[in-house]
Amino acid sequence: MEINQNKLSITLDEPELVKDIHSQTSIPEIICITTYPPRECGIATYSQDLVKALEKKFNHSFSIQICPIESDNERHDYEDEINYRLNTDEYESYVRLTYDINTHSTIELVLIQHEFGLFKNNEILFLEFLQNINKPIAIVFHTVLPHPNELLKNRVLQIAHAANSLIVMTQSSKKILIEEYEIDPDIITVIAHGTHLVTHSDTALLKEKYDLEGRKIIATFGLLGTGKSIETTLYALPEIVAKEPEILFLILGKTHPSVVKQDGETYRTFLENLVTELEIEDNVRFINEFLPLPILLDYLQLSDIYLFTSKDPNQAVSGTFSYAISCGCPIISTPIPHANEIVKNIGGLIIDFENSAQLATSVLQLLNDDQLRKNISSNGLHKMASTAWENTAVAHALLFNEVSQKPIPLRYNLPEINLNHLKKLTTDFGIIQFSKMNQPDIDSGYTLDDNARAMIAMCHHFEISKDKSDLVYIKIYLDFITHCLLSEGYFQNYVDEEKKFTKQNGSTNLADANGRAIWALGYFVSLARILPEDWVLEAENALKKVLVNINNIHSTRAMAFIIKGLYYRNSQNPSLQNLNIIKEFANRLVQMYRHEADDEWNWFESYLTYANSILSEALLCAWLATDDTVFRDIAKNSFDFLISLTFDAKNIRVISNKSWLHREHSLLKSEIEGVKNGGEQPIDVAYTILALSKFNAVFQEEDYQNKMEISFSWFLGNNHLNQIIYNPCTGGCYDGLEENYVNLNQGAESTISYVLARLTMDQMEPKNNLIMT
Repeated sequence: MEINQNKLSITLDEPELVKDIHSQTSIPEIICITTYPPRECGIATYSQDLVKALEKKFNHSFSIQICPIESDNERHDYEDEINYRLNTDEYESYVRLTYDINTHSTIELVLIQHEFGLFKNNEILFLEFLQNINKPIAIVFHTVLPHPNELLKNRVLQIAHAANSLIVMTQSSKKILIEEYEIDPDIITVIAHGTHLVTHSDTALLKEKYDLEGRKIIATFGLLGTGKSIETTLYALPEIVAKEPEILFLILGKTHPSVVKQDGETYRTFLENLVTELEIEDNVRFINEFLPLPILLDYLQLSDIYLFTSKDPNQAVSGTFSYAISCGCPIISTPIPHANEIVKNIGGLIIDFENSAQLATSVLQLLNDDQLRKNISSNGLHKMASTAWENTAVAHALLFNEVSQKPIPLRYNLPEINLNHLKKLTTDFGIIQFSKMNQPDIDSGYTLDDNARAMIAMCHHFEISKDKSDLVYIKIYLDFITHCLLSEGYFQNYVDEEKKFTKQNGSTNLADANGRAIWALGYFVSLARILPEDWVLEAENALKKVLVNINNIHSTRAMAFIIKGLYYRNSQNPSLQNLNIIKEFANRLVQMYRHEADDEWNWFESYLTYANSILSEALLCAWLATDDTVFRDIAKNSFDFLISLTFDAKNIRVISNKSWLHREHSLLKSEIEGVKNGGEQPIDVAYTILALSKFNAVFQEEDYQNKMEISFSWFLGNNHLNQIIYNPCTGGCYDGLEENYVNLNQGAESTISYVLARLTMDQMEPKNNLIMT
């Protein structure tokens, strides 16, 4: 091997030494140059979390290859397969890595996690390395220093000129790069530090788990070093303890390995001695560990207040308080740029650097104001929702696609089926209507609508899984439906927590609820082969009772639900009654269609509102039951018209509940594209997927399957905010996609809708991924 010392180049005498190790794979590779566990540092943890999120969502789109940053004094053995390494102290290591990146055909992009200290004393080698790479480069700046001197400014500019994209984690950092470094804003992308989704466990139970009952917890975490300024809190504690004797300050984390190498445990010893000197031993607990993530998240969730006391005014970002906020902790922080951007926004408290008096006052203020703590916690959870690692992964994947030389089609992985939140919402009486975040809100009561949909979803799951535990829930939903059936032969919809019908039933049109109940009962009967016989008889008896007055229903969507229910019932128990009712309601839909439709508007009404696809799907079911080709033709014409308005090549555009699409506004496709975002409901996406599945099964058109994939990717981040709507941590689905935020409540309708959509996706091929071109 021959190395040219004048520039980063290499000549290999033995070609067999160079292996294009991933030449057999068809997906592009992204080299991530970063510190990585078991190295203990913030960037290593950040990178591991990011890589895991990317692989979980997009491992069919690209492969992430880790290239650990090492030095002569910092080398590790890694659990992950490592094919590349960069020793920043070795010239030859830069050369070898440059050659591998440039010559391996599968490598599409280089992602570098940058911190100035990682390349200390080797800045020139790093710059030459960047300049010699012939693949696109994206660099994440973990530190952006304001007020740079000329040397620092020139160095950052050289890095920026060598990169195709710069990623920063705050708007403040972007502003500094633009205004003080004079970097082109077009190459700068803000992607917030990722945070972990948590289930938000009960604080009292967590305190009991960790033997902290009866204590008010203030906490901080991270690798210890003098920059953390833990003493700021220790000096404040005597004043706090005097008024709140049950206070306990948790110091979570071991000393930073670099600090240990240089100074040993001098700083920790100083803190321990200070605790003794201040006589606060009963109010401070050191947990000298690099905590596993689940335990760390538990500690953060049980904390009453999180303290961030860094004394570095130039610290651009902190993953520690990002994690704390995402766990619902009220925050007190020193004014680093990240805190000024986030903590102030959510109502958290900002104190001056190293100001123990202000910290004591702020802690006591929060401890004595439960509502303020709740407000900060709630604001923080909503603010940080967009920073979930799943959303950070989506943002990175979109950037990879934009920066790479060749487009990288994004394939969203199908999450595993998770019924946890659906079951959590279900009592022994029925499924609760609403949730506050992911906590069921029993005060919201129950509805027939939700229990009917829940029964369909759980029956579908049982049909697929044969999991007998599903039967408990199926019977609960069936009994709720029959509970709502009055002797007069129609259903009530609203039931309070005392199992009594509410006044809302007298002031609301209940036709749609009755239609959904018939859909559910008909679907239930169609599965008679796998369900207990007496349960099927219970459903049949309910249907017989309600069908007596069925012709009095004229609501468009109620008629469609009824057609679907009787279509399913007829597949198990064919009868003239089923067919007559199906024909009656289908003909009513045909009449509506013929009254409204013309060459440009092929629909049943003069507007598109909610659950639109159910109308076309119902007519398709009517054709399957009766063989009347009029039903088939109108079903297909109307459905193709609907999807022409609500899809483009990459996205589903859900008709908003804030602005229905009226006939006069839809004659030009551009007009729907200009409709204001917001008010998009999971139930409409789910109904669309159900209809697409039915049309695909009948007509076998590839476009229907493609649109199923596009529709489901809406839940996974392929929407106008590029944020997840489904929460894989809880198994719940958020209640709506608004113009600028996601409604984080996870109610029954949304969660059941997601489950129905997810179960339907298992009926198509391929089953292991989704495609977004």
